[in-house]
Amino acid sequence: MEIGLMIIFWYGILHAFGPDHLTAIADFSIGKEAKKTFMIVSAFAVGHGLMLFMFAKLLQYFSIPESVTAYGDVIASSVIVFIGLYLLYMVYRNKIHLHSHVHNQKKHVHIWFGNEHEHKSSGGSGSAFSVGVLMGIGGVRGMLVTLGMMQGQSIDVSMILAFILGVMVVFLSFGWVIMWINKDILTNIKNVRRAFATVGVISVLVGGNMLLA
Repeated sequence: MEIGLMIIFWYGILHAFGPDHLTAIADFSIGKEAKKTFMIVSAFAVGHGLMLFMFAKLLQYFSIPESVTAYGDVIASSVIVFIGLYLLYMVYRNKIHLHSHVHNQKKHVHIWFGNEHEHKSSGGSGSAFSVGVLMGIGGVRGMLVTLGMMQGQSIDVSMILAFILGVMVVFLSFGWVIMWINKDILTNIKNVRRAFATVGVISVLVGGNMLLA
């Protein structure tokens, strides 16, 4: 792998370790099945990577003051706070439900938001992709610093793929932790509500801290 792609790959890994990113992954993948968790993690990583590189590409040709790009952090932080408040609201209003059944001698647990008798899936890969896009705006300044180490190189598809790969290494690893929680801990409604309340509080604290920083 060329040195430029290695830099982008490692930047993707370091970038993914941000508490806002891991919080967003937890927000969307908690309570989901393994396949859906993988799809959510992948959608978030792709949306995040595409948005970051789209902005980086634009900034190659247009000069935008740092005071303007700083608003990207505000948007990303606000998204995290909003998701956290939403989860806390759903817990408070008893809008999170669980249903378990045995299929092919295996126990399956379904968790959904809304009315108890309306079994609808929520927070899928489409939503994760959209949030990944919004939060990608918040990583523009870090991307610019990384690209500054690669003077003379133009942004191309290989860089996008290298960044997304780096992000997915971390996100998928974290996704395995979430899948373990989903399988072994979220087996009753009390644990489900505690888990969503915990994730909601963490989201508000992480996003709020970023807004105040």
